[in-house]
Amino acid sequence: MLSVTSRRHVIADDIRTKISTGRIKVGTCLPSEAQLASRYGVSTATLRSALSVLQGEGLVEKIHGKGNFIRSPLRRITYVGGGHTFRMECSAESPLRVSVRTTNLQAHGQLSCLLRVPASSPLTEFLYLTHEGKTPHSLARIYVPRDLSPTDVPAESHCCKSVEAKLAELRPPLAEVRERVSSRPPTPEEAATLRIGSPLSVLAITRVATDRTGRVVEAALLVLPGDRADAFFTTHHMTDERTSGG
Repeated sequence: MLSVTSRRHVIADDIRTKISTGRIKVGTCLPSEAQLASRYGVSTATLRSALSVLQGEGLVEKIHGKGNFIRSPLRRITYVGGGHTFRMECSAESPLRVSVRTTNLQAHGQLSCLLRVPASSPLTEFLYLTHEGKTPHSLARIYVPRDLSPTDVPAESHCCKSVEAKLAELRPPLAEVRERVSSRPPTPEEAATLRIGSPLSVLAITRVATDRTGRVVEAALLVLPGDRADAFFTTHHMTDERTSGG
């Protein structure tokens, strides 16, 4: 007799095979969870567990109030670290659409620590969500001191670099960029915004940039779903002129 775990994977394997062989087309809405549970002879809980496996693999997308849909494989995006700009590289053939929401707020809690400013200091948040077609792709929150905040950031763009350029206009030259990368489950808000299942881990990147005076001029919190993201870092080893000859 199959265990619940085994039945979950048998169902996931069957649906996965039907997707790979074209028997279920991309964009198709699957039958209701109750209908699928009846078809496979399992409980609704076991059926949902099987679907969560496929959601974690990026094969199935659950849209609240509509059902479970077969999704096309999402293009991978590469976060380029170790530089002095906020960059996410993707294919030029089909650029991601970027929507931006700008909010003025006051520093508190984690933001006070990241930007090294007193509580209630004026900040600006740029929340931007990238889309591939109609599907949310990645999420970023960028915080800057209010005096370094541009006023003409476009609300929507077809290129991440146009947003980066606006943020860099008022920013002084950078002296240091620190990045912390971790893998973790998405928060409920992140899962809902990016339409991903909780079994799928996200690549969470915290990026803090300081200028030559030691002032923090930007803090960024990035959330990149693991089924479509890579991080790339390059280290340049510099010769110390004080120890070299001459």
